[in-house]
Amino acid sequence: MVGLPGSGKTTRARALAARTGALRLTPDEWQTRLFDDDMHHPDHDRRHDEIEAIMWEIAAHILQCGGDVILDFGFWTRAERADFAARAAALGATCQIRFDDVPLDELERRVAARNQDEGGHFVIPIEVLRNWARVFEAPDADELEGRFGG
Repeated sequence: MVGLPGSGKTTRARALAARTGALRLTPDEWQTRLFDDDMHHPDHDRRHDEIEAIMWEIAAHILQCGGDVILDFGFWTRAERADFAARAAALGATCQIRFDDVPLDELERRVAARNQDEGGHFVIPIEVLRNWARVFEAPDADELEGRFGG
């Protein structure tokens, strides 16, 4: 699942997991369960990285056993997507991208609405979302066709 907060990644991941039986791994769900809304905690990024590392270990095991995994990580950069595609290939698995190109104004609207809901997610200031949007690299046609890093 590729995209910024509010792009519908987790909603699509849930539906895909229900339809296919694939294991869905969503770091934000684990992080909020373990640490509540720690978005502004100094250890937030370290915690998030550790959760993703543990999830990859689980995913690698499932892939080695022939199962399917949905990584709901966001994958904001081409380099990160190429890295995980190579990891999957090394295990004999293939990587597919699921991405909806949602305009920034719609992402802002969705995140602002979600910020009003209680619990179960991070409150993301709109200016932070805008900063993240400047870093995000949308997948190109090659990536969408399953060709990574080339």
